[in-house]
Amino acid sequence: MNQKPDGFDNPVYVTRPMLPPLEEYTAQLAEVWQSAWLTNSGAKHNALESALADKLGAAYFSLFNNGTSALLMACQAMEFTGEVITTPFTFPATTHVLHWNGVTPVFCDIDEETLTIDPAAAEKLITPRTTGILGVHVYGMPCDVKAIDALRSRHGIKVLYDAAHAFGTEIDGVPIAKFGDATMFSFHATKLFHSAEGGGLATADRELKCSFDLLKNFGIRNETEVVMPGINGKMNEVQAALGLVNLSHYDAEHAARQRVAQVYLERLDDIPGIKCFRLPANVRSSMQYFIIRVNSQRSGITRDELYERLKTFNVFTRRYFYPLCSEHECYRTLSSAAPERLPVATRVSREVLALPLYGGLGSDGANKVVDAIRYICNGK
Repeated sequence: MNQKPDGFDNPVYVTRPMLPPLEEYTAQLAEVWQSAWLTNSGAKHNALESALADKLGAAYFSLFNNGTSALLMACQAMEFTGEVITTPFTFPATTHVLHWNGVTPVFCDIDEETLTIDPAAAEKLITPRTTGILGVHVYGMPCDVKAIDALRSRHGIKVLYDAAHAFGTEIDGVPIAKFGDATMFSFHATKLFHSAEGGGLATADRELKCSFDLLKNFGIRNETEVVMPGINGKMNEVQAALGLVNLSHYDAEHAARQRVAQVYLERLDDIPGIKCFRLPANVRSSMQYFIIRVNSQRSGITRDELYERLKTFNVFTRRYFYPLCSEHECYRTLSSAAPERLPVATRVSREVLALPLYGGLGSDGANKVVDAIRYICNGK
């Protein structure tokens, strides 16, 4: 008999912010108060920027108040115009930054296994108006960086990566920040490493780093010179202080999430129609999300049915990414947004489900989530 397992007493969400010991944060804030320097590249900002450059393996790194501002300014600094090829399978901000730069997004279908932009499909979309590719390392799965780099060389276009999910991701030991012309990281509270709000840009190009720094500070070079029309995208000292403390706890949280993920991997794959999204052996996982794909024909239950029924156990999953960016009202009229041109992305967006993944869930919590999924799938 399929006995119904116990649910959670309190809601369990996809993630929970990593909060360091309060006394460690207040010690950092005491130093901010002592300095009376709250923003404009203070000591905490500069310390965090340097620490993140080391952690992420970036030659140059520029901190921002959030990841969207960072992407927005990257498009400016890289002089994206005309058309930029991107994925519809991402958070809307990825596409929005192109619109705000007066660039037409051209949606490209994704690879069936990696769920990242398909380089072969992308090459077919390149026209004389194409100035770049904006790829997304989805769930920490790297894009096919070698193939995309070949496109960059062959067609003379620029490559910007959205690595909001890929803090700490490596390919064969090479940090993800080393690929493309620039890489954006998000430090939003939903991310494993966070500063409540925040983001940054990594690049190997010193001139790009200088442009990033100018653009986030109104284009001000010095007391009397404004050399470009920038915005206010600076990270403040309060955010940076939280980032510095959280960075010291990053490794422990990453390891705790690995233990949660291991429970999922060991107990979910034998359920008919449930497939765990796995990274290749040569990729170090960011542990940002744990994703399953639900095949309704094999499981006898749709992704949306599983999503709704898990709520009865107080488990609140997320359908990342549904709907596709190409399906939103502001983009659906683009010719590249037609569902028949995006068959893989359209189907996958109806299959994926993000399960709770944070260190505090623990193995016991992960087992309870699995028990609920097994009960629902067995009972249909």
